[in-house]
Amino acid sequence: MPPPRRTAWDAQELMNMSFPEPRWAVPGLVCEGVTLLAGPPKVGKSWLSLNLALDIAAGDQALGSIDVEPGPVLYLALEDTPRRLQSRMKTVLAGRPAPEGLTLSIACDPMPAGGDEQVDAWLTAHPGARLVVIDVFAKVRGNPPPGVAAYDADYGAMSRIKRIADRHGVAVLLVHHVRKAAAEDFLATVSGTNGLAGAADAVVVLERARAQADGVLHVTGRDVDETDYPLAFNPELGTWRLLDGRAEDYLMRDTRSLVMRYLRDYPGHKPKQIADALHLDPGTVRQTCRRMAEDGQLRSTPGGQYHPAGGDSSDSGDMPAPDPPSLLSLRHGTTSDQDGQP
Repeated sequence: MPPPRRTAWDAQELMNMSFPEPRWAVPGLVCEGVTLLAGPPKVGKSWLSLNLALDIAAGDQALGSIDVEPGPVLYLALEDTPRRLQSRMKTVLAGRPAPEGLTLSIACDPMPAGGDEQVDAWLTAHPGARLVVIDVFAKVRGNPPPGVAAYDADYGAMSRIKRIADRHGVAVLLVHHVRKAAAEDFLATVSGTNGLAGAADAVVVLERARAQADGVLHVTGRDVDETDYPLAFNPELGTWRLLDGRAEDYLMRDTRSLVMRYLRDYPGHKPKQIADALHLDPGTVRQTCRRMAEDGQLRSTPGGQYHPAGGDSSDSGDMPAPDPPSLLSLRHGTTSDQDGQP
């Protein structure tokens, strides 16, 4: 019998210990342990996870600019058919050979029903594995035990997967969804209870921004610095790439476009009203409106309402316009923007 695992030390003894550096699947983004990748439907999560799987298996730069250590990758595409998976791989590879180190599967049992043993067996057979992708988490989490609180069920489902990741020192990327309701804290957008984000080692939320930047990755975690990465998506190649500069610079441009389009149709609103209608951060909208006014794009009234510059300046403009019935088109673009982007 192996000796019991030690779980306690005195402070001086712990400070004198040496530990290996965490193993990164994608440095600065995906570390060993469980990373929860969340985003709304059709935002591009599956394209992103397939990009990372192919790049790591082949040893290519992730997101077009991040050096990675090559190694075996397991990709569980649990919502795909073999035909669709092949089609996506052909698009991304663009004539390049498929990497030998990538194993793909469209089936896996729920973790409580033996799925954890299946993943564990593959990792045992591939000791140098760098990444496991599970797309999507809902397919393997299993049904919560009767009488268990939702938070405990979510935490328990994540913990089962985390035990596998920790045992093998490998990165596991779980693809998940966000809730429909907007939130200022991107962690609060993750569908389910706080048990999911609490049990994960890192959380990555992919948000599409429909103007200058195609997407922004919000990242936070135990071994990952809290960062926002601006990304661009090429639908013809099915690839995501990292953009230069700060995400805030791209988001500010995107926010200006959204605010201007909104105020052209519904002039006379305050920044908080605009932010609520567009599901944007109120502080970002407030700062954007102020800068747009300084640049001559907007004009403000003494009551704090904003109008497009050069518009009607009558006193009636101080009265807020009626709330629009729907702002979905303002926030998410046209239907053609969303087709074919899982």
